[in-house]
Amino acid sequence: MPNKSILLISPPVTKPCEPPAGLAKLAGALDDHGVDCRVYDASIDGILGVLQRPSAADDTWSRRALSKRSADLDALRSSRLYRNRDRYRQAVMNVNRVLHMAGLPHGAAISLSNYGSTRLSPVRSADLIRAAENYEANPFHPIFSEQLSALFSRWEPAVVGMSINFMSQALCAFAMIGFVRRQLPRARIVCGGGLVTSWMNIPGLDNPFGGLVDEMVCGPGENRLIALCTGTDENRPTVTGYDFSFFEKEPYLSPVRVLPYATSRGCYWKKCAFCPETAEDAPYLTDNPRDIVEDLSQTTLQTGSGLIHFLDNALSPRLLAHLIERPPGAPWFGFARITRHLTDPAFVRGLKASGCVMLKLGVESGDQVVLDALSKGIDIEMVSKALDTIHRAGIATYIYLLFGTPAENEKSARMTLAFTLDHASSIDFLNLAIFNLPAYSREADGLDTVDFYDGDLSLYREFIHPGGWSRDRVRRFLSKTFKKPTAIRAILNSDPPFFTSNHAPFLTGTSG
Repeated sequence: MPNKSILLISPPVTKPCEPPAGLAKLAGALDDHGVDCRVYDASIDGILGVLQRPSAADDTWSRRALSKRSADLDALRSSRLYRNRDRYRQAVMNVNRVLHMAGLPHGAAISLSNYGSTRLSPVRSADLIRAAENYEANPFHPIFSEQLSALFSRWEPAVVGMSINFMSQALCAFAMIGFVRRQLPRARIVCGGGLVTSWMNIPGLDNPFGGLVDEMVCGPGENRLIALCTGTDENRPTVTGYDFSFFEKEPYLSPVRVLPYATSRGCYWKKCAFCPETAEDAPYLTDNPRDIVEDLSQTTLQTGSGLIHFLDNALSPRLLAHLIERPPGAPWFGFARITRHLTDPAFVRGLKASGCVMLKLGVESGDQVVLDALSKGIDIEMVSKALDTIHRAGIATYIYLLFGTPAENEKSARMTLAFTLDHASSIDFLNLAIFNLPAYSREADGLDTVDFYDGDLSLYREFIHPGGWSRDRVRRFLSKTFKKPTAIRAILNSDPPFFTSNHAPFLTGTSG
């Protein structure tokens, strides 16, 4: 069977600061099998295309943002901007303002990190089909239609793979699918990615887009795409072997080239309550740490990357030890679980020496009872010691807190507030989230639930909190109590708007 050609697409909107790792991984696997593969990052292309188009403005901020858009975009690619947080924030907000104004005539809410519509919902399959049928109404249509038409005039792929990882991509993805289906009626259209995997784990859901999408791939897509293109089956996907060559000339909005890289798939812990990894029973996959670090170092060198963004749900202590033993050759950051390793000053200093500039840590709560109920497997005293040890080593921390879980109440939330204040000097960035109940988690069966979103693709449900700690009460607590102390306001004000943790390393002064 001759190899079939394939086009891989990352649709808008994803944060325009780094290339899509999933497509680079797929491209590497397909290239290894001799497949004629092309990649199109329609998100960065679409965002920059919309920003460069003429736009009307009838207020002072919009006019100023339009007049400065080129300068602000250039500044976001320069390390100098990140030394002045006020100027950085102003540049990001100006660029985002132009995007926002561009979406209004289309009934769309476009930002640097999200896409929404006043008419269509990404959790209703019928609305996604309508987005495909009316693809010309999508604000990114003039950009992606021009690029794809030019490509199809000289090359027609037999397979088109759409990578949909986030809800912010769904509506634009289906607008692009509608266009591709019109242009290439014989092409096989395949959808995959994190969001598609979650959809395919909805009990009883089959492909709701028959006639439009030929196949929905659940989980890692390499094997299926290789089989479609070559007729051969692989035994097992690997975590190494990226091909970022398609993104070399893309002008992402970061002061250095960022290399997104996952050393594993799934989660090595996989015990936390309400976790999608557990609900979807995603297997944990990794390779020998020495092989991973070798591949990572080579990829870093080949791409000329100035920052590595680890995408793992959590970097394993074993992998961290290998990074200490053989640094990857560029500064790096990523998620880690709080374990005893992070309380060891020598180990953490080793992480710093290996290039670690920031660790993202899911603390979730300052109440041990809540942590135990969530099966986090961490001790609050260990968290305290780890934060101090990491701070002393000169590594920034991006701390995630979660409010409104079934085990929490206002007393627990106040304990989290007290813990955060006690450790404010060791916390550089904070992410405050209100708990969403995964609709198909095993824990949801024990709660009184109602619809969260009206749609057949909804992944969450609202629930009646057993202790009366409702979402409204949580919101009031966060706005009127948690965010009031000066120390916490200062941390929250440091968070990069829209780019959040992706740009945080550049604001610490240790990267870029």
